[in-house]
Amino acid sequence: MRDLDARLRAWRHQLHRHPETAFEEHATADFVAAVLREAGYEVARGIGGTGLVASLTKGTSPRSVGLRADMDGLPLTEVDGRAHGSTSPGRMHACGHDGHMAMALGAAAVLAEEDFDGTVRMVFQPAEEPGRGARAMVADGLFERFPVDAMHGIHNMPGVPAGHLHTRVGGFMASEDNFEIVVTGRGGHAARPQAVVDPLVIGAEIVLALQTVVARSLDPVDPAVLSCTGFETDGARNAIPTQVRITGDTRSFAPGVQELLERRIREISTGIAAAHGASCQVTYTHEFAPTVNHPEATARAVSAAVTALGAERVDGQCPPAMPSEDFGVFAEHVPACFAFLGNGIEPGRGGTPLHSSDYDVNDDVLGDGVRYLVAVARAELGQPAARSGPAQASR
Repeated sequence: MRDLDARLRAWRHQLHRHPETAFEEHATADFVAAVLREAGYEVARGIGGTGLVASLTKGTSPRSVGLRADMDGLPLTEVDGRAHGSTSPGRMHACGHDGHMAMALGAAAVLAEEDFDGTVRMVFQPAEEPGRGARAMVADGLFERFPVDAMHGIHNMPGVPAGHLHTRVGGFMASEDNFEIVVTGRGGHAARPQAVVDPLVIGAEIVLALQTVVARSLDPVDPAVLSCTGFETDGARNAIPTQVRITGDTRSFAPGVQELLERRIREISTGIAAAHGASCQVTYTHEFAPTVNHPEATARAVSAAVTALGAERVDGQCPPAMPSEDFGVFAEHVPACFAFLGNGIEPGRGGTPLHSSDYDVNDDVLGDGVRYLVAVARAELGQPAARSGPAQASR
């Protein structure tokens, strides 16, 4: 494992130095494809844009498993002066996708040297951050061209002890829906409010009223979040605006809840606007599907994690999380399980929050990710995890 540990760190640092954002992951895909071909995988490029799938078949079993890693970085400027820092101004791996790719490459390398019966498919997805890459790959025939019986993925997670794996059956990460509310009134001079229909006051009333949706329209056992995150006007210091634009998003786990949130946002916004003599236009879009873990795939994932990491480092009944993950689209099509791999608790030692300009993956957990991915691949192919060798070396 010592040689693999060095390669894992070298791979991650190389990927971290050269981040690329959504659907621009050309050099990233070149690098990943070269490593996988050298390991003996058959690589297919250009799936859903810059995505790729690498396949390796051994034995005669028709079973296949997909191991997914995301490739894109974020449009942020890295502020830490680390030696492997981003060389691309305005771009950085602030969500740890460099670590996910390194873990997947390590798992691919280990599996290439082991015996198994079936097909392993390494799925490298573009454009996870905007929630577009998974749909693009599916629309490009991902599962028709590269069928899998199950798919698994992991995400590094600050705030969880390093090397601990958390997952759960059912709703694991929330959907994300975006909304825009445009209120149009009648602007005018700030000194003559009686001559206008003030959309700013109407918009403020809408923002406050929307806070009652989760509290009073939704069953308390159904988790959801409704957040107004932007409020813009076309007014000036001495001019009451004609138009106000409110933006925000909602998070939930069930289609019925999504429908209720959208309906109540429309009813409240248009109703309040009409009551004040203004008009209102509501746009509501579905950005991320909820990530819902399949029971059987999750049971195999938990068993594999216990084998790879030890029972004391596995929580198979963790609480759901309200952030969103593009992996949820894959889980709509095949049995799937997504999990968090702890990155650490203390800032500077893995605990820095995701999407921070000084974020970095904890290199010490890369081997844990490899061990888990290898074990879950073998579990899905109906074979026990190896009890010795690179995949089982100590951290």
